[in-house]
Amino acid sequence: MDRVPILNLGSCLLVSVQVDLHDRLALALQEDLASEIVRHHARGVLIDISSLDMVDSFIGRVLGNIAAVSRVLAAETVIVGMRPAVAITLVELGVRWEGVRTAISVERGMALLQGQGTPGGKARDVVRRDR
Repeated sequence: MDRVPILNLGSCLLVSVQVDLHDRLALALQEDLASEIVRHHARGVLIDISSLDMVDSFIGRVLGNIAAVSRVLAAETVIVGMRPAVAITLVELGVRWEGVRTAISVERGMALLQGQGTPGGKARDVVRRDR
């Protein structure tokens, strides 16, 4: 696979990384997402990294850059599904994601993008009402 699929969900784009995100693929994702944000007039980008066991400093920086590019294009980014080991590694590597929101699950991330809550607060309530 030489591209990560990007799904259009109304005003949001959904990216579920299901493969090893090597450097070249991460850079391709950054370019593809920027194009898709403009093409679909997307207001939000949700990136699911739950299948990633490891994130190195380069991939961490690219994810931060994706969020920065999205923000310049007027779209908010939420990264979801981060494993504890990945979070610890990113902190230890000193990777900073300025303005990037995170959520524990796709449902909570979508609630954040739709302005319905915070990671630990109202989003949970929204998910419960939907069940």
